Amino acid sequence: MDREPCSGTRKGAARVSAAANTSNAPAGGAQEHLDRLAIVVVTYKRQELLSRLFDSFATLTQAPWRIIVIDNEASPATEALVHSANKRFAELWGAADADALGGTDRMICVPQYENTGGAGGFSAGVQHAWKLGAQWFWVMDDDVEVMPEAIDRLARWGARYQVVQGSRLDYDDGPFYWQYQQLLRLGIPNPLAPADLGPEGYKRMNSLCFEGGLFSRDVVRKIGFPDARFFIYGDDACYGYLASKVTECVVVADLILKRSRVVSNWDIAGKRQLNSTSDTNRFYIMRNRGFLARYLREHGDYHRVLYGVGTFATFSKELIRLAVVDRTFKTGIAQLVRGMRAARRIYRDRDWTPMPPLDEA
Repeated sequence: MDREPCSGTRKGAARVSAAANTSNAPAGGAQEHLDRLAIVVVTYKRQELLSRLFDSFATLTQAPWRIIVIDNEASPATEALVHSANKRFAELWGAADADALGGTDRMICVPQYENTGGAGGFSAGVQHAWKLGAQWFWVMDDDVEVMPEAIDRLARWGARYQVVQGSRLDYDDGPFYWQYQQLLRLGIPNPLAPADLGPEGYKRMNSLCFEGGLFSRDVVRKIGFPDARFFIYGDDACYGYLASKVTECVVVADLILKRSRVVSNWDIAGKRQLNSTSDTNRFYIMRNRGFLARYLREHGDYHRVLYGVGTFATFSKELIRLAVVDRTFKTGIAQLVRGMRAARRIYRDRDWTPMPPLDEA
């Protein structure tokens, strides 16, 4: 099961070169490091893309402490790929410092014998990295490639902030715009959030994308693990919202990733794109508004009427996607309605509880 990718693409006329990227991060002296940085990758039936991601890891100018691969397919092919890459990285970087369980492997494969979606995969991955003793968590899907200087760029921001979202290139090397602000009363991304991050090279955000998001152990301790109940879609945005309640979160101009998978889309006046999606994703887009509403209510940011307006706006956007991109009205509308009904049940569930914060001995 693919996770729904973070959406909101803007294309500029000019191409952006990773090599030409100039960091606007806080100036520092010696090279900054992220102590015990764990990269968490979630994959499902995409070994070819995963192999390309591993190749890009080999170009990193700093070695990560651990790379944890959550395989939602529990595939022997993925396990073999990870085993081969682990030997490659051991030769390239040397053995890692021992983790809390005494291991020194750079790369670890964690098969999941039930497909729990992207949300379940990232929840499992962060939990596994936590148990090993990670201090920083850099999360990503299998359909991206990292920039060689990505960790250097993130580390300079990590010296000041505990949650950092770097910038990305689209699969065609064009800039990728991500809606980093949520309109909380409506429960939707802000479509007018400026793409230009200004002369400072960053802006505050109240969201997160698990396609390259970075966060610290202290944040996880305060807000708990990502919520696996989302299955796909919206789990990362909700996690970023929760993080923004305990620390300042920033999106930065520094490039860290490039997307490697082509997705069908509708180009909107050369500025934004509406990507294709599946009927399964449509169900979860609507259903998971129930979970987001519960978290907003927990923190005093829920407004019933305005949230209803946001639900209408989300439903309308999905109708447009059906009309101009996917053209599966018969099944698509049924899944949207089914998702809305499921969201209503979640909101009314008296046994529902949020993900708890963590206690460390």
